[in-house]
Amino acid sequence: MRKETIYSFSSYLRNEFSIEGYWFGKEGDAAEPAACIIGSMRGNEYQQLYICSLLVKRLKELEADGAIIGDNQILVVPCINNFSMNVGRKYWVSDNSDINRQFPGNKDGDTTSRLAAHLFEKIQGFRYGIHFPSFYRKGDFIPHVRMPSTGKESASLTNLFGLPYVVTSKQRNYDRSTLTYNLQMQGTDAFSVYSGATGTLDETLAKQAVSSVLRFLTRMGILKYNCHNGYIASIIEEEDMVPVKADAAGFFRRFIGVNTEVCRGQLLGEILDPYEGNILAEVRSQADGITFFAANQPTILENATAFQIIKKLHE
Repeated sequence: MRKETIYSFSSYLRNEFSIEGYWFGKEGDAAEPAACIIGSMRGNEYQQLYICSLLVKRLKELEADGAIIGDNQILVVPCINNFSMNVGRKYWVSDNSDINRQFPGNKDGDTTSRLAAHLFEKIQGFRYGIHFPSFYRKGDFIPHVRMPSTGKESASLTNLFGLPYVVTSKQRNYDRSTLTYNLQMQGTDAFSVYSGATGTLDETLAKQAVSSVLRFLTRMGILKYNCHNGYIASIIEEEDMVPVKADAAGFFRRFIGVNTEVCRGQLLGEILDPYEGNILAEVRSQADGITFFAANQPTILENATAFQIIKKLHE
């Protein structure tokens, strides 16, 4: 293992900021950039950082055992935004900007744009790129893999992670400024792996995410590693999932979690008046299927998505 400072700058208020990378496998000009793995970009992505730390530990052991095949080279960058993580902020401390909306970046731009530019320059040329982002909704969700819709994606590769689901979606405007989209556009097969947690450390889900990455690297001929085959993934379109929205605002009392089979009309939760405690609205399933997402905050807004349901095939 070789540790490298990918980018750093000094701050007049705090210690020097640096992005650290961990290299495994072949070194020098003969090295073949096989896979780069990127962790947390936001200050609340503790689970994503934890997953990368487990990967660094495991890859170090595998490298010592000679398990990295041929001239393959692997780069792990556990954290891009430790400034915000240290002070409990989700986005960049000084201007509240989101690093994962800055790619490919600008070396002469604002701070987060410079961070994105230097990171992106370092990881160009890798065959595969894996990012551990946080889910865009606050709540629990089933672990899954996403690949950006660029016209260059290969859904068959996403199955090789062995996670339960592969989720595809139509391209949105802000996707064009994310890391995975820009990697995909410059020739890297890029994936977003969602582990099922963000602001907390879930040991079981973290180990599942680590196994999924090692499984993928093994199946792509980068590692020699014996692992469980995982799941045969179901590919689902996000637009085909059924949203269950709240009919009122208030305290959210949830009765079921994710990956639970539900029936149309089944009571999934209740919304309570925060002052008087009475039930303002019931939250009922709009379809037969499996819960993919479930909000987990104590309060919910009217018309906010409380659940997402994967419809059964006969629907």
